Amino acid sequence: MQPIRLMSGVFTVGVWTLLSRVLGFLRDAIILALLGIGPVYEAYVVAFRLPNMFRRFFAEGAFNMAFVPIFSKKVEGGEDAVGFARDAFAGLAMVLLILTLAVQIAMPWAILALASGFRGQPEFDLAITFGRIAFPYVLFISLAALLSGVLNATGRFAAAAAAPVLLNLILISAMAVAYWLGGPVADALIWGIPVAGLGQLILVWRAAARAGYPVRIGRPRLTPELRRLVRVAVPAALAGGVVQVNLLVGQQVASYFDKAVGWLYAADRLYQLPLGVVGIAVGIVLLPDLARRLKAGDTAGGRAAFSRAGEISLALTIPAAVALVVIPLPLVSVLFQRGQTTADDSAAIAMAVAIYGLGLPAFVFQKVLQPLYFARENTRTPFHFAVVSMIVNAVLAIGLAPVLGWIATALATTIAGWAMVLLLHFGARPMGEVARYDDRFRYRLPRICAAAVFMGAVLWAANLLLGPWLGTAGWRYLALLILIACGTISYFGAAHVLGGLPLRELKRALRR
Repeated sequence: MQPIRLMSGVFTVGVWTLLSRVLGFLRDAIILALLGIGPVYEAYVVAFRLPNMFRRFFAEGAFNMAFVPIFSKKVEGGEDAVGFARDAFAGLAMVLLILTLAVQIAMPWAILALASGFRGQPEFDLAITFGRIAFPYVLFISLAALLSGVLNATGRFAAAAAAPVLLNLILISAMAVAYWLGGPVADALIWGIPVAGLGQLILVWRAAARAGYPVRIGRPRLTPELRRLVRVAVPAALAGGVVQVNLLVGQQVASYFDKAVGWLYAADRLYQLPLGVVGIAVGIVLLPDLARRLKAGDTAGGRAAFSRAGEISLALTIPAAVALVVIPLPLVSVLFQRGQTTADDSAAIAMAVAIYGLGLPAFVFQKVLQPLYFARENTRTPFHFAVVSMIVNAVLAIGLAPVLGWIATALATTIAGWAMVLLLHFGARPMGEVARYDDRFRYRLPRICAAAVFMGAVLWAANLLLGPWLGTAGWRYLALLILIACGTISYFGAAHVLGGLPLRELKRALRR
């Protein structure tokens, strides 16, 4: 077999994802500055979360986790991969069209399902209007996700990873034009969402065609291979649905507390940066690589790929988690506190960021463990684990809300994330050597943790020294850059010296 270049692929996806998340920060900072955390902003959050929820349910949760392993094995075995992709595309398009029409009709009930605390508030009617405009995004982005799976399965990661950049560019441009012309910024923002989805679909469609996998619209056919896909996809969809139920429970709880939906969404955007750059990148690259190695019977190569994916994930995620716990307020205040967003908002968002930071390694490592199951077309076991995680999340979020208030949502999410990791880890034991961490992983993990602790101490001291400048409008951006540089240099320097992340070896891996 021709293996996928794991490290190179991870960094390709990671760099594009980093650019997308940086633009996403700029987008969210502009939204918060222009709208503030009020009815319009919270209506936008709920309306945008609705199509994203279904996107994760249908595309990333179901079709992608089921489609990519089957498609990868067809590519490896020289079978009719293009025909299979066309049938899957047609079937998914039909389901999404029906879903889009149904949700347009049922939008008031959909908003109540997401945020029943909005009932009788100004946010409710706004969320219905915004939801109807934004929801067609799910049609375009889910089809784009399937085409991205085609590209990823063949080791072509750049175009699919670059597509989210287009979303943020279009939304930022729409808001900038509306503000410059004196028009309603919120309307421009919400109309930009389906336009951006269509743009992303066109981008990956053309990339797949250039790669030799032209996927055209055709009549849906329930072929034996598509039946097999559905059998694998349904448990994956249910597992994805459980994850969305976790989000739904959290948002429901938060909707009963003033501004909490907006605070949690802003905190989510911050911790999603390392999650997207590292966790999602590793999951995207590891899944087709493991599937193709299983098809070729390469157990040793599969174990090495799994261990290297875990190693690089934790080497980049653990220090990010420490930073989110040690310096959440400087990050939040510099990135988000301007215009209508106040210091009190920053303090609330920072508290949620610190709690999410405690769960960040778990959120990322799920992306390393799940491909062990999905590469075997085993989507039922992760579904059962996800149900347990959902129960943990719901019990803690609802049960602790009367005591802890809105922050119970973030705490429940973090604990449920660790529960899911433990279940995935121990559930993979019967898979044999391919699911065992190798000696290099076990040697480096404690050294990575030690380097992250050292970095945390450096960040704490640097934050004390730079505190006056971090609170000064003219200097806060430079002060934050210096703070981040101190953390970055101290971590990579310590990790290199301790042997947790030798930089020369990392450079060699990227060149291969």
